[in-house]
Amino acid sequence: MHMSRGSRTAILAACATVLLATSACGEDQPEEATTQQVRLYGTDGNMLNSYPEELKDRAGLVDGMKGTTPLTPLPDDFKNRLRSVDPRLTDYLYAAEAYDAVLISALAAQLAGSTDPADIAKQIVGVTNNGTSCTTASQCLRLARQGTDIEYRSVSITRAGFTDAGEPATASYATLHFDGQQLNDAKTEFVGAGDESTASKKAPPKAKRQDADFPDPESGAPLVLGGLLPKTGDLALANPPLAAGAALALKEINAAGGVLGEDVVWIDGDDGTSPAVAKATVASHVDAGVHVIIGAGGSGISAAVLPDVVDAGLILFSPSNTAADLTEADDKGLYFRTAPPDSLQGRALADVILRDGPRKIAIVAREDSYGKGLQEVVRAELERAGFGGDKVKLLGYEPGEDAEAAPINFGEGAKQIKEFGADAVLIIGFSESAAVIRALADADVPLAALAS
Repeated sequence: MHMSRGSRTAILAACATVLLATSACGEDQPEEATTQQVRLYGTDGNMLNSYPEELKDRAGLVDGMKGTTPLTPLPDDFKNRLRSVDPRLTDYLYAAEAYDAVLISALAAQLAGSTDPADIAKQIVGVTNNGTSCTTASQCLRLARQGTDIEYRSVSITRAGFTDAGEPATASYATLHFDGQQLNDAKTEFVGAGDESTASKKAPPKAKRQDADFPDPESGAPLVLGGLLPKTGDLALANPPLAAGAALALKEINAAGGVLGEDVVWIDGDDGTSPAVAKATVASHVDAGVHVIIGAGGSGISAAVLPDVVDAGLILFSPSNTAADLTEADDKGLYFRTAPPDSLQGRALADVILRDGPRKIAIVAREDSYGKGLQEVVRAELERAGFGGDKVKLLGYEPGEDAEAAPINFGEGAKQIKEFGADAVLIIGFSESAAVIRALADADVPLAALAS
């Protein structure tokens, strides 16, 4: 089908304004959506090999779905090490970020010479900037014990370290494709984002040298980390790689001699993809003497528990929070993340959609800081590319409060999308968002998967 002048103009505008555009520019022609097909797009919360299972006997509906996720090309060695702690692992989303969150926490404590959360927090940003470069737990811990300022680089932290706000200055995103009911790794594309110049230039407090023969009895060792990961709830499908990354880091830290002369202790905990469950876990960690909490999985959950964590004087360090508004959270310098903010992902996601030359786009998001925040970023990027309010429809849904909540009902929203005439639907959510796809099919929205 010949592309209209308006659609062609939108794509050309996207090349000039969407910072991450790649193959949409130049001589390549975008894939064209037809009036008979509606393309599905997803994000890091649902672009997982485990996601089709949420659709049960209708898993084939994801065929042809595309999306983005924060992801760097993972070396085979790292994947093999992850599988050594979880042989059943099929997804790697945020595994590297979880590994790095645990290791950075350990390195910061070693450099501080203390398990006091306030002292550790002052070292975290500096661990990733302006020091002697190191890449492994054993190498970095050896330097830290000598009192050497380090610059940690690893799988998820490659080009630049943390900003002053305690989050990555740069990021890598992957464009993922479902072929059938599995992600096709052969089609995965990677693109960089962010600005290296935004990495922090501040010097951390002077590192404390450790006497290996006489550890400081006042250091507060052992360092205790508490998990706040989504073992249950709507984000539970993303827990295996998060848990594997954290477990691998703990294994390698302790194999390298631990922190402050003792093995690091891990106390497991569930965030339940629920503020109530997460708050109970945080309270338990406070009582148990945890110093650093690794989590939560979802941005909305972290936002809900952050005041409790800050009041207790602990550190909250998430491997998977992406909501842009968390950059400005009132955290008293105690919140950090290894996942990049959605202000970067939104550009990559808009580019993926624009490549296919859509005419009308519906964006469906769960009603929380993650969903609404990313929805707004993508909307703004599409507007910059020439897609005004008459070409973009925003819808939302309330996620269940816990794992026992009834499935969401998106029947009315599906009817609105059909009446709007969208030929592209972006779904921003977790496992519960499978109900959106089912509702679209039930409303006879002609999904590309059904027509293929």
